[in-house]
Amino acid sequence: WLGALRFDNLALRSLPVDASEESGPRAVPGACFARVRPSPLQNPRLVAMSLPALALLGLEAPAADLAAAEAEAALFFSGNRVPAGAEPAAHCYCGHQFGSFAGQLGDGAAMYLGEVLGPRGERWEIQLKGAGITPFSRQADGRKVLRSSIREFLCSEAMFHLGIPTTRAGTCVTSDSRVLRDIFYDGNPKNERCTVVLRIASTFIRFGSFEIFKPPDEYTGRKGPSVNRNDIRIQMLDYVISTFYPEIQEAYSDNTVQRNAAFFKEITRRTARLVAEWQCVGFCHGVLNTDNMSIVGLTIDYGPFGFMDRYDPEHVCNGSDNTGRYAYNKQPEICKWNLGKLAEALVPELPLEISQLILEEEYDAEFEKHYLQKMRKKLGLIQLELEEDSKLVSELLETMHITAGDFTNIFYLLSSFSVDIDPSKFEDFLEELTSQCASVEELKVVFKPQMDPRQLSMMLMLAQSNPQLLALIGTKANINKELERIEQFSKLQQLTADDLLSRNKRHWKEWLEKYRVRLQKEIESVGNADAWNTERVKVMNSNNPKYILRNYIAQNAIEAAENGDFSEVRNVLKLLEHPFQEAEGFQEVKEDAEEEGATATAAACSQETRSKQSYCSKPPLWASELCVT
Repeated sequence: WLGALRFDNLALRSLPVDASEESGPRAVPGACFARVRPSPLQNPRLVAMSLPALALLGLEAPAADLAAAEAEAALFFSGNRVPAGAEPAAHCYCGHQFGSFAGQLGDGAAMYLGEVLGPRGERWEIQLKGAGITPFSRQADGRKVLRSSIREFLCSEAMFHLGIPTTRAGTCVTSDSRVLRDIFYDGNPKNERCTVVLRIASTFIRFGSFEIFKPPDEYTGRKGPSVNRNDIRIQMLDYVISTFYPEIQEAYSDNTVQRNAAFFKEITRRTARLVAEWQCVGFCHGVLNTDNMSIVGLTIDYGPFGFMDRYDPEHVCNGSDNTGRYAYNKQPEICKWNLGKLAEALVPELPLEISQLILEEEYDAEFEKHYLQKMRKKLGLIQLELEEDSKLVSELLETMHITAGDFTNIFYLLSSFSVDIDPSKFEDFLEELTSQCASVEELKVVFKPQMDPRQLSMMLMLAQSNPQLLALIGTKANINKELERIEQFSKLQQLTADDLLSRNKRHWKEWLEKYRVRLQKEIESVGNADAWNTERVKVMNSNNPKYILRNYIAQNAIEAAENGDFSEVRNVLKLLEHPFQEAEGFQEVKEDAEEEGATATAAACSQETRSKQSYCSKPPLWASELCVT
């Protein structure tokens, strides 16, 4: 089956490869790649494969023997055997992690296998993530485990089917080999199955790839492994622009500074549009370091990501992000900051005064334009583009925040609202809308104080007496958040469910009236109101997903897989291929409550009875305890 793969490894021919074949962790100066060998796994077996992703490589669904194809995929995409024509290598890059330059990083667990020519002549880099030690593994073992691999596999495909630029995932292969992992960094490690994901993209080169030339950082003292090798920077720019931006290469072939400026302008715009797409589906990346930013504008490196459930602009999906640097509402500014670091890394081939001007002129304008265009589609504003639309969107999000509404489900429901809805149906609609807002019980979990009172008391004293020391051990923002939690939690003790419902209905009525007025303006500008409404609903239903990869859905699939049952991973994959409507022939499982152990990934849940939820319902209460690091 895999004999159909046609390799043509342009990157290794175009960029310097390290001469040493030493496999252990080491500095790799003067090179973009180091040759490696995947480490075999015991008894590899396929968890799931994405046929739409594999079709990019010219691999069609096997007509006859599916079991044989699955066994072949498990053998080759675990790293136990290397396909003919593949040249395994690990890519060298650096990065700013949580704002600080970390020096050499590189593919510590991922391996470039090569570039496969697709059926239409397009070129796809394929990677094994979790295939063993490379020169960039540092103190780690080069392995990934089942829980993180399932999450990356499912989310890569989910994002593609949502229409968001992303790397793809072809297969997920697990094994009987095991490694120790301390999920919560609390001294309680557990043995987990080694698992490998086949990743697919035009390239996995990232912003941090250009940071290997960085001289010693003024704050951390760390430097890139290839300082003073501007010749390699020129090679990389030539390769990236001619291969992935050929129209720019063609237009500016006689002026490299203009060419590099046009390239930087394009990656700035692509990145702005990408983050606007994330914001519009409530996606949080979790680790937006410069080494996790694609040079071609894709979503890359799925780690502690999360789709937001209850709308909270300050939502932090990464349990290790203590300062909230990568919170949902900070993603646009962080991506701009990362582009600034890319600009610094391109000097002297692109002078900083040129790139900084491009960044200031292009990024915010492109982000705001794309974000508002997408939000208009989500609200069915398909006829007019009015200045007031931005305010309508802000007020919707504010209403969602006040009422703790489910981001995905509320957008999905809005297509059922119409200008001339009769009063009884309006009440039903309001009931349905407010059912997607958090209950008193859910809010008590959200606002439960997290600090020991004695710790908080000490922090407050420090804030007064020694603010410098406080800055070292905690942030003022964390204290303010805790004080807000205490205040909200106290108010919730007196709040009844009826009071909450009444308050939520009042807020939603106010916003829906503004929405109705705006829709009326649409109707007044068209000749045929029925045709307009049909198109409006169609546009809304193709921009507001019914299904997203919520943490609890991924968690249920992971727990089943850890017990040897891969059917839920495959079921969820099928569902996510059709995020905007019921998948053809797909039946949502609706069962009575069943006993499930709450083992697992990044979950701090105790044993409890869980009922099998509909895949599009807002999360069950136990999901609020899930923590992904």
